[in-house]
Amino acid sequence: MDLLEYQAKALFREMVIPVLPSQRIDYPTDLKGLKIPYPVVLKSQVRAGGRGRAGGIKFVENTIDAVAAAQTIFNLPIMDEYPEVLLAEAKYDADQELYLAVLLDPVARRPVLLGSKQGGINVEAAIAQMQQVIVDQDFSPFYARRLTLKMGLQGGLIQSVSAIVEKMYQLFVEKDLDLVEINPLGISRSGEVMALDGKVTANDEALGRHLDLAGLVGKKQFGSRGNIERGSGARASGEVSHSSVSGLRRYDSNVGRSPLDASSNPQQPISHSQLNLVELEGNIGILCNGIGLTMATLDAVIHAKGRPANFLNLGSFERYELTDTLRERLERGLELVSQDKSVKVVLVNILGSVAAGEEMTLAIATYLERKARANRNPQIVLRLVGDQLDTTKERLAGLSLQLAEKLDEAVAQAVSLAK
Repeated sequence: MDLLEYQAKALFREMVIPVLPSQRIDYPTDLKGLKIPYPVVLKSQVRAGGRGRAGGIKFVENTIDAVAAAQTIFNLPIMDEYPEVLLAEAKYDADQELYLAVLLDPVARRPVLLGSKQGGINVEAAIAQMQQVIVDQDFSPFYARRLTLKMGLQGGLIQSVSAIVEKMYQLFVEKDLDLVEINPLGISRSGEVMALDGKVTANDEALGRHLDLAGLVGKKQFGSRGNIERGSGARASGEVSHSSVSGLRRYDSNVGRSPLDASSNPQQPISHSQLNLVELEGNIGILCNGIGLTMATLDAVIHAKGRPANFLNLGSFERYELTDTLRERLERGLELVSQDKSVKVVLVNILGSVAAGEEMTLAIATYLERKARANRNPQIVLRLVGDQLDTTKERLAGLSLQLAEKLDEAVAQAVSLAK
């Protein structure tokens, strides 16, 4: 379960992680009572990435501009999700932006600290400078300090950023989270640190132990009446485009139908055995493991002028034994992303262990054989990451697919093949 930014920052405040003064905005008219001095930034509160490029983040200088901007953002779907609320936040001038995260490592099955001197929207630059520290024993400030040193931080930043990492880890453990991410962590000219954006992913299976997090699970509405009433123009009069409602369809891998139709209880977590396919209107299918990796891949395809047909997050491999269960999940994911006849290329971007790579190879081979018998075989572009590239390449040599080691290369190949 992904929390919205304003919900994540509420948890940050509890941990005394510095965040900017902010105010939740439920309706554009709420801005007439804004308690934060201008200029401010208005942020769409949706779970999808790429809000800035999509127009979901706007800087405003006064109330008139703020109300108009809020009306626009409330009526702006991002990955077919309309925001239920906005976040109004004080403007901050950062001299430097960092990336920080705490998450579960699917290979080591231990928490891992991630940090990059390059934060913000440039995902590839952040990945290129990413450093990691695996927490393989009882946590101590040593781990946080080691991360900052590996990042190349100096002077007072070592202490201030280490303190943020320690608090992130404490939140991660206390709430049984899958991910705590700050991107970016802003650094002012004076050395002040500030969490400018935050992402928190709760473990669905642990929600029973954390009722405060379970209470944050809200029903996602796509073009709902609640969103229409907030805006103006066509949507304010009750007109809803067909694409805003049906453009996003999620399929349960077990029963082949939408859990949005099957479940009347929005508080009920979705089982990890389900695979949720998000359908768009392009010709490139995207298959990844992990929310961040999925969104980064999707953003990269769009940035390269590609047209995603859908995307599917297989979830963390740490939850599955490296046996037939994982292989079947991979095969099912490949079938789902390629089932639409409009899909010309399937872009597979999966990070995992050597054993997971072996299962992936078997799954792809099975998928290609099945498609060949059906006389329909969308091209596959596979991004390989890891220490056993040569071995994996040898195993894949006889299969009909394109290989790439870097994300931008894989995306370029997929976009080219889809033309």
